[in-house]
Amino acid sequence: MTHATLVARWRPATAGLALAYDAAAVLAGSVFIALSAQLAVPLPLTPVPITGQTFAVLLAGALLGPARGLAAVALYLLEGVGGLPVFAGGGFGAGHLLGPTGGYLVGFLPAAWLTGFLAQRGWDRRFVTTVAAMSLGTAALFVPGVLYLAAFVGFSRAVYAGLLPFLPGAVVKILLAACLLPSAWRLLRRLRL
Repeated sequence: MTHATLVARWRPATAGLALAYDAAAVLAGSVFIALSAQLAVPLPLTPVPITGQTFAVLLAGALLGPARGLAAVALYLLEGVGGLPVFAGGGFGAGHLLGPTGGYLVGFLPAAWLTGFLAQRGWDRRFVTTVAAMSLGTAALFVPGVLYLAAFVGFSRAVYAGLLPFLPGAVVKILLAACLLPSAWRLLRRLRL
């Protein structure tokens, strides 16, 4: 059974207005991801910085749903490849997709889609299911990221430099989303919106 995501609740029924609404939602999602990417902390011994991107990607997916979440990430990647300084720390260009962190950037696509898909099934309405949805989305992001990084540094180093340092932050981001999303749904029910 599918449910409306938080953003889809206010989508107009008229085709033209719905298209404009979708475009605005996708653009807002890409801007949110781009702004979150600027919260970047480089780590020693790894080319992968700690950023707010992963939280933004997962939250955008859950808020926008699978199609609009995927479109927001795709737009974000196109913005960066096209020369806008939207990647971590103001980076831009195709080199970021081809470099050691490219797998994480590409992993944003399935991560946003998966969290959006699960949100459409109501997984964003309770703490436990939101934790599960965000955990699966995080895995969808880390798998291509670590595997692609392994092509540059070897698999065991990719795990130590591209996964393990980021797990505590991932847990914090998952728990934050698990608090925010169900709380938003409860607030909407109380306000009868």
